[in-house]
Order: sequence, then C-alpha cells, then structure tokens
Amino acid sequence: MDFNPPPYQGTNRILGGKSVTMQDVAEAAGVSISTVSRVLDERLPPSRSKAAERVRKVAQELGYRRDIMASSLRRGGTGTIGVLVPRLSDMVMALVYEAVFRAAERHGYFAIVATSGDDPAQEQSAAESLLDRRVDGLILATSRLDDQLPAQLRQRQIPHSLILRTDGVSRSALGNDEQGGYLATRHLIDLGHRDIGLLAGPNFTSSARDRQRGYRRAMNEAGIPVREEWVCESGYGIEAGESVGYSLLTRENRPSAVFAINDDLAIGVMAAAHRVGLQLGQELSLVGYNDIPLVARLPIPLTSVHVPFDHVAALAVELLLAPTEPSDPIRRVMPTLIPRASSTPPASS
Repeated sequence: MDFNPPPYQGTNRILGGKSVTMQDVAEAAGVSISTVSRVLDERLPPSRSKAAERVRKVAQELGYRRDIMASSLRRGGTGTIGVLVPRLSDMVMALVYEAVFRAAERHGYFAIVATSGDDPAQEQSAAESLLDRRVDGLILATSRLDDQLPAQLRQRQIPHSLILRTDGVSRSALGNDEQGGYLATRHLIDLGHRDIGLLAGPNFTSSARDRQRGYRRAMNEAGIPVREEWVCESGYGIEAGESVGYSLLTRENRPSAVFAINDDLAIGVMAAAHRVGLQLGQELSLVGYNDIPLVARLPIPLTSVHVPFDHVAALAVELLLAPTEPSDPIRRVMPTLIPRASSTPPASS
C-alpha cells in the first residue's frame, strides 16, 4: 500500500476574503490535496513531473505559504534550529550563520542565532536560552578544545552538531584545517621563502591548532627549521593581528613571509606592515585563511585559503538532522588556496 503523508495546512496573504489553503492550490492546479502535500513538502526530494511543476507554479501565483507551526507540531518539534557563534561582528561567523540559515531553510527549518564571545560561561547560558525556546537542535561554532558543552549535550541526548570546529567526538562539519595550513605554508615555500612566521591564533580551538599543524608539516617536509619566536599565539581579530604583527615585523630579524590563520589577523598584519613602512607583496608576503569576500577587493588583494562555507553549513545541518548516528560523524571539506598579489617571491630571489 502506498503511503500518502497527511496534508499539512498553510496560510498566506488574504485571497478573496480568506487565507489561501492547500485545497485552493489543489483545485486551481487540478490535482488532489495529497499530491499538493507531497509536492510542497520540503522534506521529500523535489519532483520534476509536469504536475509537480504546475502545483509549484500555482502555489506561487496564489501566494500559498505552509503553516510552519502546524507542520512542526506534526513532526514533534518547533521547526527551529539554534545557532551559537562567538560574535556576528566576525565576518566568518556572519557568513557561516547565513549559510546555515539557507541550509536549514532547504530542510524546512528556521535558524535563529545567539552569540557568546569566547567565554564558556556565556556559551552555556546562550545554549540554555536557545533550548528554553524549544529549538529542535543546536549548531555550535563556539566549541573550544576544553569545552564541556558538547559532552553535556551528548549526555542529555540533545541533537547538535559543531561547525568550523570540532571536539573530536560530537558530529562536526569543518574544513580540513591541517591541509589548509599546509597549503598556505607550502605556497610560500614554493615561492622561495624560508623565513616564514605564523600568527597562530588562540590555542583553545581545533581550527587554530590544526592550521598550525599544517604549517609545521609543510616546514618540516621542506627541511626548514621552525623558528619558535616567529610562531605567535594571538586572538582572532584585526586588532590582535596588528598588535602581534607589529611586534613580529619590528624585530631585528623578521620573517620575509607570514601565514595568518584567519583573514582578520592577516588584515591586522597589513596594517602593521603599513605602520613600519613595509610594502606588502614586495618586502613582505602574506597569506590569510577563509577567503572572506573583502580580501579580494583590498588595494593589495590577499592570498587566502578558501573554505566553502555553504558546503560546510549544509553538512552541519544534515548531521544535526540525521536520525541515527552517521558512520562518519566528523566531516571535513577540502579547502583551496587562492593566490593573489600579497604573496610573491622574496626580494632577494
């Protein structure tokens, strides 16, 4: 016996004194209500039949909108996903939230966001606030290596996934950060640089740790000793990049190239280079990470490692919604290096 999912009702703008319903769409399209239900159910693979195309066209013309609350109640949830990020002033986090929003929407969910800084106590409080609003699950871009929240969520059997960072246990979607760090450093080595510094970011995130691992792997593979005084821990922001970059570039022996583990840090290094009178792309080569839209439009465009945020976000949502434990709960997306004018061979070569 074929299973026909029960029709779900919908509302929209007022048409002829009443809200447009699924019955209205069915009558206008000349099909059954169950057909309209199947065609407009985002949880099902989209049909490309002529009837399905007609149903979607009629629904759009009539302005039909499904009732999210009614649909969510039938599947035992609220149709919302909570997204927790450190801050939305960070362009990467803003881009990631927008990518998660789009991915969630494709599954019929609405994503709401909360911020927590990089403070574990604020993270816990923000997560509980989202859960108090009865979200169906959480996507965390805040996980630290010493973070207890993912373990608590696992213990409480609360659906969740981690994005851009991982604790190595919870379902996670992120870029292959070690390979990305390797690509950035290998690029500078292939240009002829041997004096390569690293703005390493904070040591409490898997992303910073793994990008540093990639840097060290590339240096060791090329037989270039790592000068530990040129490996500088920092925050993630532009101010940290300028402060630490200025300290690094004003040393008596400075590197000829710098890999900054995110684009904000690299922009800060650009500011520091300007302060000390170094010409970027001539006297100093620089590589960032994430390839945010701004960096290709700078006066000297920044070489950066591109991370496909939409792909990562789609994986994070799929992992969150998966009904059973996936065989590979930690998914890593391969990054790519985008060379630009900020990285050139060393002046002496």
